Amino acid sequence: MPRPSDCRVAGVEIRPLAVIADERGAVLHMLRADAPHFQQFGEIYFSLVNPGCVKAWHRHRDMVVNYAVPQGRIRLVVYDDRDGSPTRGAVVDIETGQGSYSLITIPPGTWSGFAAMGAGSALVANCATLPYDANEIDRRAADDPAIPYVWYGSAAR
Repeated sequence: MPRPSDCRVAGVEIRPLAVIADERGAVLHMLRADAPHFQQFGEIYFSLVNPGCVKAWHRHRDMVVNYAVPQGRIRLVVYDDRDGSPTRGAVVDIETGQGSYSLITIPPGTWSGFAAMGAGSALVANCATLPYDANEIDRRAADDPAIPYVWYGSAAR
């Protein structure tokens, strides 16, 4: 898994998260209001992504996204096409979830998407800084040629 210093998109942060496990199960931390990187609370929601499926591409204009994957594994990809960004044109590809449980922070103005890895579904939690607003998000197809990334080596589902 990339470390925060390995990220090639300005503003993308990767923070390892605590998993406290015993014979009864586990507690998986995500984000606390007293964490130095906490900005504000807008809403939290969960996205279930099925094996072999891609949920991409979307770009929030104002919202900061904070993803964690408590169940399963995903490939999370961020593309930076922001004017004036020092990493304009860069792509970062992050594998996260079970075995590398982390909080991934994605800044506004960048395109992102994710795909489930392995044979099972993955559960993605997003603790966003703003409530969802359909007028604040842009979308593109997973196979849009404007974004230099190919999911699974062929057209995405």
